[in-house]
Amino acid sequence: MTTDTTPTVLFVCVHNAGRSQMAAAFLTHHAAGRIAVRSAGSEPAHQLNLAVVEAMREVGIDITAERPKLLTPDAVQTADVVITMGCGDTCPFLPGKRYEDWQLDDPAGLGLEEVRTIRNEIETRVRILIAELLGPQETDE
Repeated sequence: MTTDTTPTVLFVCVHNAGRSQMAAAFLTHHAAGRIAVRSAGSEPAHQLNLAVVEAMREVGIDITAERPKLLTPDAVQTADVVITMGCGDTCPFLPGKRYEDWQLDDPAGLGLEEVRTIRNEIETRVRILIAELLGPQETDE
């Protein structure tokens, strides 16, 4: 990553139906084009988790147009930062990339109240990531 290019962040989880979708949506929203955002899953689901869609709607972010996507080697190769969320050994590792593993509960099968807690934790972590990548003054909207 260089200072004259937009950093790229890839969020990865197994199904790309919950955690990684929320993280990508928050980063897209809060970074407002200053960071390129992708998300993918090692075994993508057929659709987004409906509780996740509702939890994001509650904070004014519509992710209904998003679809789970398959993780590709190219997505990892072109990312500056790879954030994994529970995909373990199925997440590819490439030397020279910045990796973080966010230990977060999987929202699959959870009710809206539990998903809200996960959503709020993800937003906090995304704001910290933005500050790390762009500087602390860049986290305000």
